[in-house]
Amino acid sequence: MEDKNKLDRVKARIDAIPDFPKPGILFRDIFPVLSDHGAFSDLIDLMTSHVKSLSVDVVIGLDARGFLLGPIIAQNLQLPFVPIRKKGKLPGKTIQVEYKLEYGSDIFELQVDSVKEGQRTVIVDDLLATGGKVLHKLSNIVNLNPDNISIM
Repeated sequence: MEDKNKLDRVKARIDAIPDFPKPGILFRDIFPVLSDHGAFSDLIDLMTSHVKSLSVDVVIGLDARGFLLGPIIAQNLQLPFVPIRKKGKLPGKTIQVEYKLEYGSDIFELQVDSVKEGQRTVIVDDLLATGGKVLHKLSNIVNLNPDNISIM
């Protein structure tokens, strides 16, 4: 199946939920994609192909929806997967990144030494707003060049 047809099938399964989690927010629900084997397979194919074109060294997944797609993409490309979790969920020494959204703020943590300086990374999340806000702070904290980070 052509990429355009795959993308159309995925888009058709994404629901738009108005006023969630609060008034004025239009939430894009990806769970219907995950419940449709064909659309889910298409999504993974498209994302894997895109990440492969980026020539990254590490796939990062943001808690929690980045954990649904990130490990599959990493496995398909034989790359390491690094989770970024909410505060207090990772063992060992961690680096903290605070982020703010239009409906709140939180703290993400990354295990020290899980991403090395100079590695090209992709951040997988279902909300570009979260990934974009974390990108700037994350790049400064772990000495990553923002040019080496892509967001999906």
